[in-house]
Amino acid sequence: VALSAEHGLGFSELRDILEPLVKAKMADAEADTLDEGDDADEYLDNEDEGDFATYEEGSGVGFGDEEPAGEDDLEDRPIKIAIVGRPNVGKSTLVNALLDQPRMMTGPEAGITRDAISIPWEYEDRKLTLVDTAGLRKRSKVVDVIEKDMTRDAIRAIRLAQVVVLVLDANMAFEKQDLTIADHVIREGRALVIAVNKWDAVKERKETLLDIQHKLDHSLPQVKQIPIITISAQNKHRLDKLMRGVFDTYDLWNKRVPTAKLNKWLSMMVAHHPAPLSNGRQNKVRYMTQIKARPPSFAVWVSRPKDIPTSYERYLINGLRDDFDIPGVPIRLYLRTTKNPYRNK
Repeated sequence: VALSAEHGLGFSELRDILEPLVKAKMADAEADTLDEGDDADEYLDNEDEGDFATYEEGSGVGFGDEEPAGEDDLEDRPIKIAIVGRPNVGKSTLVNALLDQPRMMTGPEAGITRDAISIPWEYEDRKLTLVDTAGLRKRSKVVDVIEKDMTRDAIRAIRLAQVVVLVLDANMAFEKQDLTIADHVIREGRALVIAVNKWDAVKERKETLLDIQHKLDHSLPQVKQIPIITISAQNKHRLDKLMRGVFDTYDLWNKRVPTAKLNKWLSMMVAHHPAPLSNGRQNKVRYMTQIKARPPSFAVWVSRPKDIPTSYERYLINGLRDDFDIPGVPIRLYLRTTKNPYRNK
């Protein structure tokens, strides 16, 4: 098709060719189960039920981008940062402000960004990849196929990111949808930083910040001290503070604890608070090691893993977070047991 974008020539012919193809594609998409969109459906299902899915350490749920084999590879790879949030909270404006150029299209209308757009970037000699995503809305409001694809791309961006910046509108901070997105990020095992945008327009700043912190502590108790940074993307205020929060959280997400220190600490924790009895017998907590980072994941060998209550797991996780200074990132705990060769004899 011969056309001129500047003068609007040839678009009628182009439309006539594309229209039947688009209709056929949309019909196929509606009939499909959207296999790649299972994570997006699960995320939206949780929100629609009015409840947040419980994050269970030790559940064995995968988290996409696995840890590189060597530390050298880790240093060479760019840090993937996904910018997510509800529609029209300033995600694209934030990306433009960080890049210091009008790379993304912005405007007062919601839904301008349709795809997850990846942009290579360097900040303070560190290689980064910024991913701008479409706004995530409630499932009840997502009706057309295009928006389902937008949601699927945003959820995939979260899964493949290393640090997720959840952008909030300071004038409507931490609505239910914000908490649902934050919960999904934590369940995926990603490092989370919360950016409260449009802070320059807030009058009651202290009360607003306390309200955000209260909702976060109440709704996401499994991860304490998530960094909350107030910014103004439009005026480029406190963006350096935001990036420092991203780097600090990324370093915590990669943190490792030596096995010797872990087991010395474990002996102290068990002596202070032993595991509950199992059928009247002691359930011994024997050994602990960190099996991976990104996020920090630990394995604990006990006599009877199935009889360890969730409250005791939480006791160990909170102890790890406080004693080894691992705030603001998910911690996963896997309970294991040694094989008994005489069990079936």
